[in-house]
Amino acid sequence: MRLELKPKHYAGIIVGIIIILLDFILFFNYTGKVGPTGWGFNPIIVIGIFFGSIFFIIDYLKIAEKQKEIEQKFLEFVRSLVENVRSGVSIPQAILHVSNSDYGALTPYVKKLAHQIEWGYPLKSALNIFANDTQNEVIKRAIAIVIEAEKSGGDIGSVLEAVTDSVVEIKKVKEERKTNASSQTLQGYIIYAVFIGVMVMLQVFLIPKISTLSADVGTGLGGAGVGFQQTTSEAINFGPIFITLILVQGLFAGLMIGKFAEGSYKEGIKHSLIMMLGGYLITATLSGIFTPTETLATIPLMFSRGLICKKKE
Repeated sequence: MRLELKPKHYAGIIVGIIIILLDFILFFNYTGKVGPTGWGFNPIIVIGIFFGSIFFIIDYLKIAEKQKEIEQKFLEFVRSLVENVRSGVSIPQAILHVSNSDYGALTPYVKKLAHQIEWGYPLKSALNIFANDTQNEVIKRAIAIVIEAEKSGGDIGSVLEAVTDSVVEIKKVKEERKTNASSQTLQGYIIYAVFIGVMVMLQVFLIPKISTLSADVGTGLGGAGVGFQQTTSEAINFGPIFITLILVQGLFAGLMIGKFAEGSYKEGIKHSLIMMLGGYLITATLSGIFTPTETLATIPLMFSRGLICKKKE
């Protein structure tokens, strides 16, 4: 599936760039302590990237839907060919006859096939071009079978019927798999939502509480004659770690949902995008609202490097 760059794609990219530039102008400090001035800086960048790629995503989904329609209309096209071939008409003449019918998204390819037959293209070449133009794997396999049958001089009518039955069975299997996997798809989204909830709870409530508790314990032990000396004033920021976990989880969970439901990792890209974008925005928004920027930045380094304990003199 190839995507053509159109004016709307350029418009989306420009809008995305404008959003990101405004984000840097309004929410980034270039003097003193260089860096973002608020928690919303990174989410706005993600929103800008989303708007920049939205038309690419929409076109990708449209192409996927078009491929499904092409596959469906191909069955009607082959059935029409079978009827004509059974009446004693050759395949080229049958193609010319059925090309006047409407086959939806497949119509332009059928018209091109008929025109090539009229211009004297060999049947094998014309059918190969037809299959390659549709960019559909099911149609490519079916056309390959028809070409081999025509080459060997077999009963084309029977072959076309067999091809139709094969395509129908493939579609049935796909639909059954999609129906059976719908519950797994829902479970995948629910599990991901629970995972996001756990990460947010850890980032917003649990880790800051542990930090406060450790400080209280250190103060109490210091009063009892035991001193704690921190190795450095550096701090650990767990925010990027949680965000990375959520993005990785969303990526692979979406790909697996696509594999189970549609039989292709490529179909799981849309689920991955939904999960990753939603997960990031939810996590960044909630952690920004409920957690001050300084909270996670002041967690003592003891969680990674430990503390040196010595007796207070």
